Amino acid sequence: MAATFASTKSKAGLILTGGGARAAYQVGVLKAVRELLPLPENNPFPILCGTSAGAVNAATLAVYADNFDAAVGNLLEVWENFHVHHVYRSDPIGVIRVGARWLAALTLISRSSPVSLLDSTPLGEVLSRNLEFGRIQENIDNGCLYAVSITCSGYSSGQSVSFYQGGLGTEEWERNQRIGSAMPLRVEHLMASSALPFIFPAVKINREYFGDGSMRQIAPISPALHLGADRVLVVGTGRGAANADAPRVRGNQYPSLAQIAGHALNSIFLDSLQVDIERLQRINRTISLIPPEKLKTGGLPLRPIRVLVVSPSEPLERIAMRHVNELPRTVRFLLRGIGAMNRNGSTLASYLLFEKGYCRALIELGYQDTMSKRGEVLEFLSA
Repeated sequence: MAATFASTKSKAGLILTGGGARAAYQVGVLKAVRELLPLPENNPFPILCGTSAGAVNAATLAVYADNFDAAVGNLLEVWENFHVHHVYRSDPIGVIRVGARWLAALTLISRSSPVSLLDSTPLGEVLSRNLEFGRIQENIDNGCLYAVSITCSGYSSGQSVSFYQGGLGTEEWERNQRIGSAMPLRVEHLMASSALPFIFPAVKINREYFGDGSMRQIAPISPALHLGADRVLVVGTGRGAANADAPRVRGNQYPSLAQIAGHALNSIFLDSLQVDIERLQRINRTISLIPPEKLKTGGLPLRPIRVLVVSPSEPLERIAMRHVNELPRTVRFLLRGIGAMNRNGSTLASYLLFEKGYCRALIELGYQDTMSKRGEVLEFLSA
């Protein structure tokens, strides 16, 4: 029997951030969590929040929330056997067609603008076949899940919108440049949230086109807190402040297009998360200075939020360089032209390398990094 979650109970939130193929790291973390649970079939995260590729993982956990063991098994089955053609078109015809559109636009032969560098239609087909979205509401009604949110970025409004499904007690929210909107989640929400800027096409939801949820997401932890989480496990896909390499490297060569694109993607996916974690830790320290009786009698709507962060202990672009030749020849040809096949451009490749060798390496790294924090994770899960 799966655990149920009343609105008054302590609720743990799981926050899965973006990063394209880097999201395989999250699956390794979940594999370790499953192994550490005394009853692995019980869902330990009543609140699930996903952004970009993390949205796909979060939605899978929500669909299978009645059996966490099976949910993680499903993710492992998919990510350990991933190939590029499951996510975007890599066949010669598909790549040539996209390339011809860009060339025609750049030479002013065509007045229509190309929508993206790659065609992500295969990903939509895979998600539609494998995820039964109606089960999300069933799991909420059965008490196996409390709420799940998928964050997207509106190209017209500039707002960060968290589309969510939740149980009784969840309410929509609106803050500066970020809102929470209740609606049944579907495949288009996942496609929009994981639409990497320039690389994958935007998706229209209602009256607006949406792209990758990590853009303009200034507070990645916020959706989980609005949905009622009192402690959060954050799984990042970039090296945290504690693991970051400090030395500056002298660069005499002008950066390639791939190096600039990789730098931009890192800024989108990594910077806001670290800032939000630091902000939350600072608020927790401030709350700790207020006597508990003052919090109770003063009616202050403040509570400390415990945060546990698991992030890669090794640069993922370094791992990508060891597996970049696994990409199909057509994709290698496309990436070589913009400088993504060498060391300086490997960051961009680390987001697009949906091949099983690279994904399995990230899964193993996520597993080992989580096990290295075994004590902290067990304490978090038993709270």
